[in-house]
Amino acid sequence: MKTPHLLAVAGTSASYAALFAYLEAAGMRVGWLDLTASAGPPPALEAAVAAGVHRAVEVTDGRTVVVKGRRGPAVLRDLLREHFLGCVLVLVRGGEDMPLLAAGEAEGDWRVEAAGETHELSSAALAARLRRPRPWPRSR
Repeated sequence: MKTPHLLAVAGTSASYAALFAYLEAAGMRVGWLDLTASAGPPPALEAAVAAGVHRAVEVTDGRTVVVKGRRGPAVLRDLLREHFLGCVLVLVRGGEDMPLLAAGEAEGDWRVEAAGETHELSSAALAARLRRPRPWPRSR
């Protein structure tokens, strides 16, 4: 499994809509993982999981919602394998110890803070970096 690149974010998904559109047009899939979510799942799915099913799924026009019970804390690697196959990038709200993505100075530009360095990138430059195996320097 090729692990997607991870970038921590502080804003809402709407803050990154332009980036999502750009990367989709470039043929790149992006995921969103919110480790800070406090709202619960739809009541019918929550009830099914509480009753003992392994997984509850709700399908509507254009959307699928999955609820799966879990014991213990979430394991990032397991979440990526189970939910984000095929994604080149996953934005992680509440992600600790990972590079941080924020809006840049100009519209359509992005700032990535990684390993003590700041990278100001256009959407095209960010997409090009995401095609690399290691787009950011590592902490030493």
